[in-house]
Amino acid sequence: MARQRTPEGPPPPPAVQKLRIRYAKRGRLRFSSTRDFSRALERALRRAGVPMAFSAGFHPHPQISYANAAPTGTASEAEYFEIRVTERVDPEAVRAALDEALPEGLDVVEVVEAGPGALADRLEGSDWELRLRRTAPAELEPVVAAFLAAERAEATRTFKSGPRTFDTREPVLTMRVSEDAGEACAILRMVVRHTTPSVRPDDILTALHAVTGFAPPEPPLVTRLAQGPLLEAGAGVADPLAADREAVGPGR
Repeated sequence: MARQRTPEGPPPPPAVQKLRIRYAKRGRLRFSSTRDFSRALERALRRAGVPMAFSAGFHPHPQISYANAAPTGTASEAEYFEIRVTERVDPEAVRAALDEALPEGLDVVEVVEAGPGALADRLEGSDWELRLRRTAPAELEPVVAAFLAAERAEATRTFKSGPRTFDTREPVLTMRVSEDAGEACAILRMVVRHTTPSVRPDDILTALHAVTGFAPPEPPLVTRLAQGPLLEAGAGVADPLAADREAVGPGR
């Protein structure tokens, strides 16, 4: 019987604290993927001197977990990940050090000590903004009305397992149109429930075209403004870190 190999040396130090971190993808950095960000983050953690906890085994890796990352190419004000550390740290000091170490456009907004419960369970929906240049609100309003009146609006996307068609209408809780007079563009704002598969803004644009024939004259600038627990009647999303601040308390 083959002997089970075990790594040489002592086991890695145990984690004593978990941090939840909100960051933003802005400007050209909206084109960075989750893999791009993870590489930049690991370098930034080393430069910032954060006492990261590592997994055991022959190939230790930092104990970092990501939650519901936005699609590549979309900006976001509300991306989240968690890290575990081997020494207790001041969350605000970690925020400042990481923000300094990351490239401009990957901006650390807030760091809190994790309280009870899973962060992923709180990310129930997203608040999206689509800025449609060369589109007038009057042109977009009947398109939105037709979409909201539809019982079903399908889109097809290719996954690893192959093409899959799914409904985009049911997850859309609210959708409204406004105008940015300064940029002469229509703004489409919508709250979308997280589902499996996830319904992304580009899926909804595909469905809008299928229902009404509308297609924006140029790709919109898409930004996730927030994600978190859904408010009543789809009115928006709440702050997913509020429960951690309440559980841990200020100054921890």
